Amino acid sequence: MGNVQKRKDDLVRMKNNVPSVYYPAFLNIRDRRCVVIGGGEVALRKVRALLECGAQVTVISPAFHPTLVQLAEAGRITPIYREFEPGDLAGALIAITSTDVREVNQKVADEARDQGVLVNVVDSSEQSDFIIPSSLRRGGLSVAISTGGMSPALARKIRTKLEGIFGEEFALLLSVIADVRSALKLKGIVANADAWQKALDLDLLIGLVQAGQLEEARAALLSELGAQGGGKEGVRGAGSSLQKR
Repeated sequence: MGNVQKRKDDLVRMKNNVPSVYYPAFLNIRDRRCVVIGGGEVALRKVRALLECGAQVTVISPAFHPTLVQLAEAGRITPIYREFEPGDLAGALIAITSTDVREVNQKVADEARDQGVLVNVVDSSEQSDFIIPSSLRRGGLSVAISTGGMSPALARKIRTKLEGIFGEEFALLLSVIADVRSALKLKGIVANADAWQKALDLDLLIGLVQAGQLEEARAALLSELGAQGGGKEGVRGAGSSLQKR
């Protein structure tokens, strides 16, 4: 009976420790108001990431990291040199709080939920509506890794490994693919998802891109997708219905 009870207790503990399941999404925050509470190194990293995405960033803190001061002086961010106060999140899409004072972070989280603002409390997934994954970017290609807040260190480790796999050549390849999609559209050719998967021979295409043979990579894609010569399976002409990809 003792072993049976122990297994039951273990199952209860496992159930209670099940992490939240997060819905993966990429947000368009261009020209949207985003508020960062905190003025240290962590806040600086968050601000830089938001600016890269075109956000209108407000930073609230009594003291600012020197680089945040420079960003404020350059007009890149809107600085508020004081503690967080009620009403500071008005009109914001998201809020990120990175202070080392739990009470302040909770105050921000509570107001964000009252205002319908998505909030991230750094290092506290329990207080957060969303978590920020470890990510890498190669031009228009973004790869994000998350452990659901269970181990940010593992997410960073995986990202570092992927950085060695996805080099800058993938940014060039993506540009080639975008060009091919535009060319197909002009020709009235619609390739479905299966046709694209077959055409995307990454070993061949990456090899061409790395060799600087971008036109050859473009031609290989167009040929495989039936834009040069006879049609291919999964590729339709101008009169066909568009299959979303």
